[in-house]
Amino acid sequence: MFTGIVQTVAKIADRKLAGKAGKLVIELDSPLRNPVRGESIAVNGACLTLEESSGNSIVFHVLEETLKKTNLGSLPKKSKVNIERALSVGDSLGGHMVSGHIDTTCPVKSLRKKGGDWVLSIEFPEELAPYFVEKGSVAIDGVSLTVVEAGKDYFSVHLIPTTMGMTSLPERKPGDLVNIETDIIGKYILRYLKASGGSKKNSKLDMDSLRESGWQL
Repeated sequence: MFTGIVQTVAKIADRKLAGKAGKLVIELDSPLRNPVRGESIAVNGACLTLEESSGNSIVFHVLEETLKKTNLGSLPKKSKVNIERALSVGDSLGGHMVSGHIDTTCPVKSLRKKGGDWVLSIEFPEELAPYFVEKGSVAIDGVSLTVVEAGKDYFSVHLIPTTMGMTSLPERKPGDLVNIETDIIGKYILRYLKASGGSKKNSKLDMDSLRESGWQL
């Protein structure tokens, strides 16, 4: 489990493919502190298992599914990526609950200056619209952000100077694909609604019944 608070920005040093899988080599600015073979590390929001660590380099085994469903299979060498190690007991949950399982990649629509912040807009297929709500959470390339606008086929987030300076998001241009993980709590609620017939007009499902079922609403 992760929190969407990026700890460092690294670069893709190499991608060695062999058939339907391969190895992803990431170059850090400084060696990883107390690396543990087998530990989970989020690279651009995708949960990967550390296979090797040597000096400033960390190596991951990546499957075809990861390469296809994330931007890790298409980003060129030397591209910047966001790095976050998995939460430990007692760590602060500074962002929101991020599983590291990418839902899809979506293209950047625009990145524009607005006052002291920047506004990043992302396009998405219409079927994903229910997962984006204003003031809801979303992870973009592993960065925990708050949706400020949710349209029919796009959503927007604000990037404060700290986010601009400590993540890879300023590198993204219109058309670039970014990894998207929608809010896991929202996924469970939508699945519960569908399983309970919440989309039907005669459904007895309402806010009160959700609260009675344990949802903190």
